[in-house]
Amino acid sequence: MNFKEFIQKSYLRPWDIVIILLLTISSFLPLVVFGIQNTAQDDATKQAVLKVDGEVIKVFELKEDGPTYTYKYEDSDGDYNLIEVSGDRIRMVESNCGDQICVKRGWISKAGETPIACLPHNLFITVEASDGSEDGSLIY
Repeated sequence: MNFKEFIQKSYLRPWDIVIILLLTISSFLPLVVFGIQNTAQDDATKQAVLKVDGEVIKVFELKEDGPTYTYKYEDSDGDYNLIEVSGDRIRMVESNCGDQICVKRGWISKAGETPIACLPHNLFITVEASDGSEDGSLIY
């Protein structure tokens, strides 16, 4: 049985094949749209914001060829977090909290990515992107 006989014996009509092909091709549309959005976001300048109890403590500039350094945040209770910045990414290296989930989180580098959170210390690190059109304009 060849292809022509198969089509004649099946319940598919010519427009059914066109509709199936159109739906299959259009299913890739979200992939294209979100890919274009992420490329536009890469052109923006990025910064990581360290917040404790909702208050901004420090802002780290994230540049692709930036330096690698560590920053130690310590509060009056003796709680501390050791943060590492390496180029355009940031992570929590060490913490004296019990669960260590913030350390296991690993690197973050993209705006809108799930933040690093140390809940026992109420500390959050988020990456924000600015498109540069205005001072303080942020894309989340």
